[in-house]
Amino acid sequence: MNSNLRSLACGLILCLAAGLASPLQADPPEHYPFVAFDEGLKRARTESKPLFLYFGRFGCAWCDITNQLAFSDPEVRKRYTAHYVLVYADAESGSRLSLPSGERITEMELGARFNAFATPLFAFLEKDGALIFKIAGRQTAKDLVAFDRFVHDGIYKKKDIRQYLSEIQ
Repeated sequence: MNSNLRSLACGLILCLAAGLASPLQADPPEHYPFVAFDEGLKRARTESKPLFLYFGRFGCAWCDITNQLAFSDPEVRKRYTAHYVLVYADAESGSRLSLPSGERITEMELGARFNAFATPLFAFLEKDGALIFKIAGRQTAKDLVAFDRFVHDGIYKKKDIRQYLSEIQ
């Protein structure tokens, strides 16, 4: 094997090894008490809190970036753990869950019902599971704080999210 080909092969092996060493999926952010959807609905009713539903998926780079840049913020952690029951669902998972109706579906089917075809997708739900609003894509800590104010302060009862965001910018 000539030296150029050997260098190329070594480089390819190193790139593959580096890829395998990095996380291949975006799990929920660390240091947050995320639970499954069915468990979250039960807790929301018991604790009288809204739900924050995070749809991610295997290999979602935008999920990973949002986790690293937004969910690492101490203010976001404080607000979200205090104000919501936190739920994580893999939009492509076959893991089963039970709806309040007793219907058994997969996390992927739940994702389809929320149109979670692009991840991350974040949905804020009333304690009974009714949708307040949802938003897809990479978010910043500033975005997550604004969303919390919108829901936690009850602004959503008077305005829609687009109107609120245009007023605070």
